[in-house]
Amino acid sequence: MSACDIVIVAGGGANIASLQFALQRLNAAAQVSADPERIRAATHVILPGVGAAAGAMERLRSNRLHELIPTLTQPVLGICLGMQLLYESSDEGPSPCLGIIPGRASRFVEAPGRPVPHIGWNTLGIRRESALLAGLGDDDYAYFVHSYALPLSDATVASTRYGDTFSACVEWKNFFGAQFHPERSAAVGARLLQNFLAVN
Repeated sequence: MSACDIVIVAGGGANIASLQFALQRLNAAAQVSADPERIRAATHVILPGVGAAAGAMERLRSNRLHELIPTLTQPVLGICLGMQLLYESSDEGPSPCLGIIPGRASRFVEAPGRPVPHIGWNTLGIRRESALLAGLGDDDYAYFVHSYALPLSDATVASTRYGDTFSACVEWKNFFGAQFHPERSAAVGARLLQNFLAVN
């Protein structure tokens, strides 16, 4: 794990410190950076995100990272909003996202007993084999906090349900995504991060 050169893309996410601690527990150090050259040189890149898609995209554009990230060839992991930013767009606003994975994030429909945002532990349903999910199985729990979600698609490797079924984990070429927060998902989250760092 120590051979990895991990960069967390600086985007103002409040979960960056807890993500760094989660990686430290795996004996993996990560640097936070918005420098395109530093990001391009990393062996593994993590795109975290908390907040609104439009604001996150504006921060990426301010450092021209919206142009860089789609061109990366090393493993890239989007977490929560970071996963949604890998897609083409979001119902959250008119601003386009990174356009790497086809699809659009939609807001959950609020219903009795099903408030929005969706906050809590949900089980994963494995849809197909992925290096990101090695050692994980159906009924493993992960911790979610989000109001928008991606539908099932060719990129989906694991799903979960909150009203409708949606993508919990995705894989598209060298880009991976977790809609849940691995840094807050105990052993399941630690295993997912460990799996990501093993991808080369």
